[in-house]
Amino acid sequence: MRILIYSYNYHPEPIGIAPLMTELAEGLVKRGHQVRVVTAMPNYPERQIYQEYRGKIYLAEDRNGVQIQRSYVWIRPQPNLLDRVLLDASFVVTSFLPALIGWRPDVILLTSPSLPVCIPAAVLGWLRTCPIILNLQDILPEAAIHVGLLKNKLLIKIFTALEKFAYSRATKISVIADGFVENLLSKGIADHKIVQIPNWVDVNFISPLPKENNPFRAVHNLNGKFVVLYSGNIALTQGLETVIKAAAELRDTTEIAFVIVGEAKGLQRLQQQCLDWDADNVLLLPFQARKDLPQMLAAADLGLVVQKKNVISFNMPSKIQVILASGRALIASVPDNGTAAKAIKQSGGGVIVPPEDPQALAAAILDLYKNPELVKSLGDNSRHYAIEQYTFEQALNQYEALFHSLTTASDTIQPTVVKPNDSI
Repeated sequence: MRILIYSYNYHPEPIGIAPLMTELAEGLVKRGHQVRVVTAMPNYPERQIYQEYRGKIYLAEDRNGVQIQRSYVWIRPQPNLLDRVLLDASFVVTSFLPALIGWRPDVILLTSPSLPVCIPAAVLGWLRTCPIILNLQDILPEAAIHVGLLKNKLLIKIFTALEKFAYSRATKISVIADGFVENLLSKGIADHKIVQIPNWVDVNFISPLPKENNPFRAVHNLNGKFVVLYSGNIALTQGLETVIKAAAELRDTTEIAFVIVGEAKGLQRLQQQCLDWDADNVLLLPFQARKDLPQMLAAADLGLVVQKKNVISFNMPSKIQVILASGRALIASVPDNGTAAKAIKQSGGGVIVPPEDPQALAAAILDLYKNPELVKSLGDNSRHYAIEQYTFEQALNQYEALFHSLTTASDTIQPTVVKPNDSI
């Protein structure tokens, strides 16, 4: 098949949807498909176009057999509401030409965010008479409204209309967790239109490496420490000040060390909080090279997942699968009724504490520090669950089957919802 992936984020961006779409595109190429990716100039998470991509409107690349078509976007390091609107608008405008002039796809996979990209994707699908799969990594604008990122009533109306348009134009909607399914059904989306395929992790790349002789621990003077690791986005939805305050609660237990890995601007904010709370047991580090990710994860005793109280219930951080695959115990400061908490409970690999409660987080960490056998048991459960539920091959099989069903099945064949445990 000829598969077009329309995704704002792609390699070399290190976190979020970019590594997932990169792995999916390259995995499809290895199975003999032609894959073209329409994407933006890389800019995340620094929110500025990477140095080697600046000064260009368009750029075509070929990486591991994937044809990549990049276009310029308006991006600012500290965006206000207007900047965010211009960012989405610029990608809508600049991405359409390369999407149009390339070969005709058999199927289009469109990722959301960004929601406005549904417009050029819908036009392209109509012009090329090919099905569109809308891949929801988040449900917008609902999630943005819920955390206070989107307050303008006019923009809310516009984005709500865009959401309805995206759902109506999509041939199928693929979602990453059952909370998404429930949300879409409540909005009147037909169940046969929804396909549930969880995000994945490469369990061969991310594996339970030993903590002994770990280069990450050695470089950062963490040998002999009980390491609590957070790696990922530092934004409004995370509430990492809870982690800083919990670290301050535990600063007298000198064997416990906190490590937070993220983008530079977020780390600057956390540095001030560390000073304010006298949390001298927190190590702040920039994102590590992808090749070093397995060793970094293996350096941890506990992997952290953090959300604020107001995070919408269906939010599912992709870091959960990564921590599970590393064979480490999780500790999650997340809403108890949310998708993230449900996934961690099902894995048997972690402990849930109330969000934005540093005392509860500190108490749970201290308890695990004192119970190494429990930590090991949780880590074993994590790895087992990742292999059972989140392998890349399983997800690739499901996406490939979905593409085939849309390009070869007749209109009389009724599609079915693909659940994580379904065999293909």
